Amino acid sequence: MNFRVKNVTRDVLIGDHIGRADSSAERRTGLLKHSGLEQGSGLWIVPCEAVHTFFMKFAIDVVYLDRRLRVRKAVSELVPWRFSGCLPAHSVLELPAGTILRTGIVKGDELAFTSTDAVNLS
Repeated sequence: MNFRVKNVTRDVLIGDHIGRADSSAERRTGLLKHSGLEQGSGLWIVPCEAVHTFFMKFAIDVVYLDRRLRVRKAVSELVPWRFSGCLPAHSVLELPAGTILRTGIVKGDELAFTSTDAVNLS
């Protein structure tokens, strides 16, 4: 499933091709098999309160969200071989490095997730 993510507080589009990792296997793998992230893409990990970048090939921006999809913490340019966490978080949004700065995400902002997958009405 893919999502369009908007920062409702700032009226800014964060990404329109955000995947969701909600199974144990998907959360464990995360972005490890990727060699980079295109602008507008990312991964929403649910549930999650900490991430690592061990064995990753690129830096990422990390946004920690509570259950109401409010930003609890934003970490810019988390480089490979690091660990980051936020105990009050319920989920994590991993984005291309530079997205936090480009979109102005700060603690307290509210995000909205809309499915971009086609709905089959037949």
